[in-house]
Amino acid sequence: MQALGHRVSIVTYFKGNNVPDVRVIRTRPTPYHASYEVGSSRHKYAFDVLLALKLAQTLASENFDLIHAHLHEGALIGGALGRVWRKPVFFDYQGSLTDEMLHHRFLRDNGKRQRFWRWVERRAEAMPAAIFASTKNAAATLQKNWPAKPIAHLPDGVNTRAVRPDVITAARRAELRAQFGISPDAPVVVYLGLLARHQGIQHILEAAAIARPINPALRWLVLGYPGVDEWTMRAQAAGVLGDVVFGGRVPYENMPEMLALGDIAIAPKLSLTEGSGKVLNYMAMALPTVAFDTAGQREYLGEDGTYSPLGDSAALAQRILALAAQPESGRVLGQRLRSRAIQNFSWEQSAKVMQGMYEAVIKKDGRQETGDG
Repeated sequence: MQALGHRVSIVTYFKGNNVPDVRVIRTRPTPYHASYEVGSSRHKYAFDVLLALKLAQTLASENFDLIHAHLHEGALIGGALGRVWRKPVFFDYQGSLTDEMLHHRFLRDNGKRQRFWRWVERRAEAMPAAIFASTKNAAATLQKNWPAKPIAHLPDGVNTRAVRPDVITAARRAELRAQFGISPDAPVVVYLGLLARHQGIQHILEAAAIARPINPALRWLVLGYPGVDEWTMRAQAAGVLGDVVFGGRVPYENMPEMLALGDIAIAPKLSLTEGSGKVLNYMAMALPTVAFDTAGQREYLGEDGTYSPLGDSAALAQRILALAAQPESGRVLGQRLRSRAIQNFSWEQSAKVMQGMYEAVIKKDGRQETGDG
C-alpha cells in the first residue's frame, strides 16, 4: 500500500518484531503479566481492551481516512471506534470466529456460549462498510449473509522477491540442518506455523508414525509456537520424537531460510472457513506441498497441490512417501507452485484490490481523502 502512495499505520499488540519503513504502534503489555503470549488464550480479552484503548488514542491524536480491521475482534473494535470518529471500517475476514473457538475447545458444540459467540460474530460482520475475505468460499458465504454489503475476495499474498528457493547456499543449508540434528541428505518434511490443534499438528505426528517403518530416513521439521513442550511429549508418546524435530518460534525474516531446509511442505489444516497463508510461503519457496483437501487449500495450490482427504493421516503419509521416493517429480511440482504464486498471489495484486475497495466505498459515502492514511 505504501508503494502505491498511501501512508499506513499499524496498531497492534505489544509483542512482535517491527518492520523497517513500516510505522507500528504497539499497546502496553498486560499490567499483571508482561510475558503472556498473544494467541489463543483467555488473556486475549485483556489484550483486546488494551488494543481498543490504543486505537482510540491514535484516532484522537491523528487524522486517518479509514480503518482496516483484522479478524473479528478487530472489526468489533474498529467498528465501534470508527462510528465515533466517523471513519469507514474495512473488515479483513480470515475465517469464522466461532469455528476457531470450537477448534481451540474454548466452546462446546451447540452450547449456549456457542450461540452467544455466533451472535457476536454476526455483529462484527454487520459493522464494517465492506469486507475482504481471504477465500472465494468465504466471500460467497458472506455475500449470501450480507447481500447489500460490498465484499471482495482478497487472498493472502506473498513477497516472492524475498521468499524464494535461492536464499540459502548448500553449505548454509547443511549447517542449519546440523543444528537440528538432521543430515544433509535426509528427506525433510517441513511445517512452519502455529502449533494449534486446528492446524492439524496431531496428524503430522500420526503421519510420521505411519511413514517411519517405510522410510526411516524421513525427518519432519515442525517450526512454530506455542505449545512446543506439549507437542514434544505427544511425539514421544507416539514413538516419533527421533523423527520429528520441533524448532520453536521463527522470526519472519528468518522464515525463508528455515523453509529452505525442507524438501516437501505439509499443510494439514482442518479449518473449513479459514485461509491458509502459510501455503503461499511454501509455494514461493518452490516446495511440493501435501495438504488436506479443503476449498481454501485448493484455492492456493490448484492442480499442482498434492491432496489427501480431510483428517486422513494415513493418506497424508502415503502422499509424503510418494514425493520422497520421487524427488525430481517433487521439484517439478515445486517450480510450478512458485510460478503460480508469482502470477496469482503477489502483494502488489493484493494492494490494488484493497485500494479499489477503499476508493469505491469512500466515493459512495461522499468522503474526501484528507487524512494521514
